[in-house]
This record gives sequence, structure tokens and C-alpha cells, in this order.
Amino acid sequence: MSFSHDEVRDFLYREARYLDEKNWDAWLEQYCKDVEYWMPSWDDDGLPTADPQKEVSLMYYPRRDGLEDRVFRIRTGKSAASTPPPRTGHNLSNLEILENGDNACTVQYNWVTYTTRHNVVDHYFGTTTCRLVRLDANIRIQKKTILLKSDYIHQVVDIYHV
Repeated sequence: MSFSHDEVRDFLYREARYLDEKNWDAWLEQYCKDVEYWMPSWDDDGLPTADPQKEVSLMYYPRRDGLEDRVFRIRTGKSAASTPPPRTGHNLSNLEILENGDNACTVQYNWVTYTTRHNVVDHYFGTTTCRLVRLDANIRIQKKTILLKSDYIHQVVDIYHV
């Protein structure tokens, strides 16, 4: 059964809402155990890096346990980048299904995240490409590549910013 635009949109909205609510357990459940979560950096030629194993990345987790570890550090309150935790608002747009199969699809969308912390309001924006799969009638993210286009930033970027 192929993926409908509505179910993909609703799934991605829900994932973004979990980040805004800091509902970490529900957010992590949206990901496969073998997910690749990658945010490449920009090289000197103004192109995104192409290989997280050989080039610098802004974030790279080759499996979900890396995301779980990041959530653990956020929850401890000992992460300087996350204390106090920011308030965020994720907005998604231009959702397009690029490939659509029976049990997997590839989607791309634009996003902007507004954030406030220490009385400073900021924003981040970019484009994300995801491979979604059906597992036991649930949609999960198998691969997520986040291209941060506003990469001149004033603070550490974390999972809740994108």
C-alpha cells in the first residue's frame, strides 16, 4: 500500500509537535532502530558535505541509540546547550513525496523553527529529506537528512532546533 500525502503530512506534523512538546519518548518512537540521522555541514565551495564518515557534519547519528543518548543528556539538565531548554515552534511546508512504494517512500519538505531561550528569539530553516517505512502498520523514519540553510548561528544547534 503506497503512502498518501495526508498520512505523510500528519506523521511529520506529529513528529514536529513531539519536539515542541519535548515529548522525547514519543519523538524517539517515530524512528527506526537503524535510522541514519544526518545534518551535513557546508564545505568551502558552498556545497553540503557528502559523506558523514569522511567529512564534517553538524550532526550525525548512524543509529537511533545516538538519538537516545542525546535525549538522555537533555533530560539530565546537565547539557549546557539545553539548559534551560528552549521553547520551539516547528513549521513545515512544501511537502513533496519524491518516491512512493508499497512499504517505503522518500519525502522532502522545507521547515522553519522558531526558538526562544535566555530572552533571545531566533530561527532556523532548511530542507529535510526522509525515507519513511511501514513497520507493523506504523510509519517510521529510516533515514533523515537535514540541510540547515541558516548555518550562521549564534549557539549550538541541537535536535529540537531542526
